[in-house]
Amino acid sequence: MKVFLVDDEIVIREGIRESFPWDETPYDLVGEAPDGEMALPMIRDTNPDIVITDIKMPFMDGLELCKVLRTQMPWIGIIVLSGYDEFEYARQCIQLGVREYLLKPISSTDLKEALDKIGRQIDEERKTLEHASSLRARMGNDEKFLKEKLVESLFSDEAVPEDAENVLKQLSSMGCPVPAPCYVVIDAAFEPIGIGQEAVAILTELSNGTVLSTPGRTGIRLLVLGETGEDTEEKAYSLATSLVQELERAGCCEIRIGIGDIINDPAQILHSFKTARHIRHLLIERKDEGSLILGTREMGDVTEDMPEVINDAKLYMSQNFTDPNLMLTDVASAVNMSKSRFSAVFSQATGKTFTEYLIHLRLSKAKELLRSTNYKNSQIADEVGYNDSHYFSYIFKKNTGMTPSEYRSQYQN
Repeated sequence: MKVFLVDDEIVIREGIRESFPWDETPYDLVGEAPDGEMALPMIRDTNPDIVITDIKMPFMDGLELCKVLRTQMPWIGIIVLSGYDEFEYARQCIQLGVREYLLKPISSTDLKEALDKIGRQIDEERKTLEHASSLRARMGNDEKFLKEKLVESLFSDEAVPEDAENVLKQLSSMGCPVPAPCYVVIDAAFEPIGIGQEAVAILTELSNGTVLSTPGRTGIRLLVLGETGEDTEEKAYSLATSLVQELERAGCCEIRIGIGDIINDPAQILHSFKTARHIRHLLIERKDEGSLILGTREMGDVTEDMPEVINDAKLYMSQNFTDPNLMLTDVASAVNMSKSRFSAVFSQATGKTFTEYLIHLRLSKAKELLRSTNYKNSQIADEVGYNDSHYFSYIFKKNTGMTPSEYRSQYQN
């Protein structure tokens, strides 16, 4: 399982990163950040199963991060670290669905026990949901089936947009949190369909009711509910990214996902679906290489203009990667995109997430400095955008298989 660490104290991050026996466990530390604001885009990139976060941090603290994760990625298990033995923090964490609450300082044994506990819970939940989904599919006659049929009626080409409000009223009477301030439709296609639909059911079950689904002829259709336009967009992209992970985990291929227009009128749900479906069809016609293509709700994302936008983003990153505070939000703003839309488009165009590409730029420069200078590791770390030399060494070895010193010994002239 993939684990992401958030803590503003370098000593704490270094202790967990270096002292915990990651190689001897079924857990992989896929990234870390000093605060919630910086962590969020990286969490969307790395798609971890478990997030370990401190409570007290600048910019966005742990409680706020937990709120966002619960809303946008409720399938992630959370471990909270705190140096404050106060009941109020624990109470708020429990309300936010936090699985474990550990007081600093923590030992490797304590952390291992917490990870194992959450890991077992996640495994059991997945197995339970897979079984429940299979059972419902065989029964085909329960409340979920009726909900799916109602959602399906929203996407029918024969549907009358004005009927959507009545459908939402029926769904509301069945416990669904509708009507909502905003909506967006995701149209996903994949093979094999049956296995993929079961995988998608896991995410919809864990969405706290904010995602409604219905099977489609080539995959599945999802109605995402949100509080604001930005919140809805973030949910849609987070869901689409996690959807890909679950589909690939299930062994699916030819994954193509279209995201429709965000709307705030139930009568426009059919329009959102049609834009999502149209984009997915365009992706099929393009016959792009690879198993995953994520189409976005703005048609510019599948036009010839996108290479220029991606080149502008790469240029901006090449000029600013030495800034340790460079974030996805900065680059997205530089090319006039929302951060969620940019994240999806950039990954699709480059084959790397924003975080992966940033690491690529930094390590390429680090290799050049290791080959051509006698700078210390701490100096090189600072030159390429890492203010923690130990984290730089960790990232370097994780990506190259060698420590900076080993690389220098092998390649320096």
